[in-house]
Amino acid sequence: MTVSGAIPAPRPIVPKAIRLEDDGRIPNNPRLPLLVYERVLDPGQGDLAAAFAALFAANGWGGIWYDGVFAFPHYHSTAHEALGIARGSARLRLGGDRGILLEVAAGDALVLPAGTGHQKLGSTPDLLVVGAYPPGQSWDLLHGRPEERPRALARIARVPLPANDPLFGPEGPLPHLWRDAGVR
Repeated sequence: MTVSGAIPAPRPIVPKAIRLEDDGRIPNNPRLPLLVYERVLDPGQGDLAAAFAALFAANGWGGIWYDGVFAFPHYHSTAHEALGIARGSARLRLGGDRGILLEVAAGDALVLPAGTGHQKLGSTPDLLVVGAYPPGQSWDLLHGRPEERPRALARIARVPLPANDPLFGPEGPLPHLWRDAGVR
């Protein structure tokens, strides 16, 4: 099955939902879990960068970019973020110093709720990540400094839930998992 001709369709999976605690420096999200979609696209099938970008755009996620993940701990207080691993692999730290380590590879995707710390600890030289944000959301870049925290917590609490899963649309797992997390 393909989307828009030669673009591979996502494999129907239920992502892993991982709750990350506030680590004192990185707030993470007090209500929403991080979502990990393992091998949602087949890495042997076509141009994964184009596939992730097309899926994100088709499901209303915009601000699409192509790059990697910063090698320093950071988070966004004004937007949720989808990351599609289009090429290569990486070892990420999610949630700050007391968070989790996660190996990601081509075909994997993540959705980071606003406030989720992320950092690249290492990667293959060919790493390519495609990122996107829900409609009307734009990212800021915070480092976990104490002076950022009060305003960041208030902004994180106000970031609205996206209507669509970035890979599967309105009937995809994200709206259901995040609604079930007790958020309106």
